[in-house]
Amino acid sequence: ALLTFSYLESFSQDLRYSLCENCWSPDSLGNHRAVMDVMTAGKVARAVIPWRRRDYLPDGKNLLVTDRVGNIISNVMRISIHREEADIIFEPRSGAGQYYLYFMKYWTKGRSNYPVVIYPPYKDTADPKWIESIKGVPPVPTMVLEIQSIDELSSFYPMEVIATNVEMTRLTERNKTAEFLVFPEDRLHPVKMKTDLPQRWIQRGPQDFFSAEVLKGENFSFQLGVFAHKKKLENVTVKFSDLKGATDVIPAASISCINTSGINWDGTSFEKKVDIAQANVQPLWCVVTIPESLSAGEYTGSAIIQAAGMVAKTIAIRLKIAEKLVLNGGVDEPWKQTRLTWLNSQVGANDEVIAPYLPLELKGNSISLLGRKLEVGEMGLPKQITTYFSPEMTKLQAEGKQLLSAGFEFSAISKDKGPVQWTNSKQLEYHASPGAVTWTSENISEPLKIETEGRLEFDGFANFKIKLTTLHDVELEDMGLSMPVEKYFSKYMMGLGHKGGLRPSSFSWTWDVANKNQDGAWIGNINGGIQFSLRAENYSRPLNTNFYLQKPLVLPPSWGNAGKGGVQISEVGNGTSVRAFSGPRSMKAGETLYYNFTLLITPFHTLDTDFQWRTRFYHQYSPVDTIVKRGASVVNIHHANAINPFINYPFIRTKEMKTYIDEAHGKGLKVKIYNTVRELSNHAYETPVLRSLGTEIYSTGKGGGFSWLQEHLVDDYIAAWFVPELKDAAVINSGMSRWHNYYVEGIRWLVQNIGIDGIYLDDVAFDRTTMKRIRRVLQSERGPGIIDLHSANQFNKRDGFNNSANLYLEH
Repeated sequence: ALLTFSYLESFSQDLRYSLCENCWSPDSLGNHRAVMDVMTAGKVARAVIPWRRRDYLPDGKNLLVTDRVGNIISNVMRISIHREEADIIFEPRSGAGQYYLYFMKYWTKGRSNYPVVIYPPYKDTADPKWIESIKGVPPVPTMVLEIQSIDELSSFYPMEVIATNVEMTRLTERNKTAEFLVFPEDRLHPVKMKTDLPQRWIQRGPQDFFSAEVLKGENFSFQLGVFAHKKKLENVTVKFSDLKGATDVIPAASISCINTSGINWDGTSFEKKVDIAQANVQPLWCVVTIPESLSAGEYTGSAIIQAAGMVAKTIAIRLKIAEKLVLNGGVDEPWKQTRLTWLNSQVGANDEVIAPYLPLELKGNSISLLGRKLEVGEMGLPKQITTYFSPEMTKLQAEGKQLLSAGFEFSAISKDKGPVQWTNSKQLEYHASPGAVTWTSENISEPLKIETEGRLEFDGFANFKIKLTTLHDVELEDMGLSMPVEKYFSKYMMGLGHKGGLRPSSFSWTWDVANKNQDGAWIGNINGGIQFSLRAENYSRPLNTNFYLQKPLVLPPSWGNAGKGGVQISEVGNGTSVRAFSGPRSMKAGETLYYNFTLLITPFHTLDTDFQWRTRFYHQYSPVDTIVKRGASVVNIHHANAINPFINYPFIRTKEMKTYIDEAHGKGLKVKIYNTVRELSNHAYETPVLRSLGTEIYSTGKGGGFSWLQEHLVDDYIAAWFVPELKDAAVINSGMSRWHNYYVEGIRWLVQNIGIDGIYLDDVAFDRTTMKRIRRVLQSERGPGIIDLHSANQFNKRDGFNNSANLYLEH
């Protein structure tokens, strides 16, 4: 119960925040406690704790008071509980001295690696006789000394200690004329709350300047915290001036804001629309690349923050550049947010051919690649595919075999006039490089125009963009793509709900993106086959491995056609007809649809049996001598161990990791580490920065999971893998994002600075573009790098009944 005891006196003062590691068991008492000092013995004590909590309903959570040795005090009552403070009375039955209030106690259920953490509601345990006995009894003097957290990562101080309502009212009153407020903040205090201001900002107030000391060559970053104290802000942008010194200049082009713009994983530049809801805070993370050759001294300039329809606000910037030079941008100290430039990196993003593949050769309309040849027809689609792989897959043959019984054909059937007849209106035009060949063509019919862009890469991946435009209103019975395959090369099938094995003689499939991660299939034989995937301009890679239903495929408007589309496979003569259809539809003049699709021409290369037989893997972190004695040649270092403790963030125990790898190399071993993209440890230094990007890096979700996630991320995330022994709580990535740029740069850093020989992937949440980049940056004097894949069986409801081999074939 919440009661009022008007006759009780309290003692309140500013709190100190501290850590008390291993002082209590968080699994039984929670991660935080208030330390209270009862000054004299007595029957009742009162404490007012100005805890300034960021959670929204503290009155709904239980409280637990103990004495200094851990004895639970049952006679505890709440006078008032809210986010700003707690007012309680309790029985100091152990006399004068320290008592502890544990105010975020939780209990855990569910699987150990996917915990469900519950904060139990308040339970009144006070004895009615004790309540009656304290009436009229004045409380003994009690001081609240400090708020303690179980470790540094759990602490709320200082950026999650909220401002009070009174403080917020005063702030608003003092800034009536300002349309929005700006709180410049350094990089060591990342903004972590969206709907509250930290007390730290109240103490300093809004500012119109930012200053800092910076090293030469440093990837420096800082924040501009924008607070929409009056109304919603729309289309918030920031523009930088040059930073001018006595003799040199840091050009504005060297300064960027990762919240408003960036470069995606595929090399495309983009602008982010930033809106800030009323009473919300949005940090704008600004990154400055300091040239190594810059003269020391002061550099001044400005950042202009603009919101639609509002007066811009100018923030003066002053950087004092020291004489000291930092190497490699300072990325060896990631806790200083020096790796934010990695988010826009394009390292490894080129068409360089990767061994064992060979440069592509274009002759006429035929493109030769390792073990295969693709002939392009006048519509820009495959006319023939030839394979030169032997059935044993250990060599190439001089004479090739044709995969197709006829060329691919895109057909359309008019409701009034039947099948349309295509006329070539623009001949094939090619652009060739060793790693990729692209081409374009154009064909027209009486009601339609098709523009085709094709691209074949060195490993056998082909991407087709088919833009279909209506020349006038038309009623269509159907449109689709025919892929006729020779009988020998259509023996097996995998995908579209078919688990794998022999191809059915007849097979039908229709779209069901809400429940099934299916948009294509592989059809082929051992030494020749094709995988096709049907896509459109709205394609976005879905989540995988237990999380598909939380971000499924988006139905392609063309192929899907509101559920009317599908795929029909049947035997025709000596071949197999594979036809993707979209069904009847009406189209207006000038309307456009994109019938895009991808192909993978399999197999990719001959089997490297020498590597397979001489390489022996050891899948556990063990002493190097132990592994050598077992006869292994490669060791996989998983996560959750002494040198790689935190999932998909191998940047915290790097000294220990390098020492281990150096020893392994000295004794003839190669070392690979677990590191993938799908989920990310909460120990990542950049966690609050990535959260400031909305759902770009982290997927939206219902929250929950381990206590740290609920207490610090609060909401809008998907809880993932958890390691109880290390309190390592991961969050699901959103899919394709700039985090892949960071990931590739991180692997390069690990190769160059730590000496890793490869990576061990636990499922894959990125596409082949990122995989190619990874392969390129793994190259070192120790070899090309080794990549392993550990995959779950994803042919189940949670994963959308997808075949793992189909999902990862593009990699």
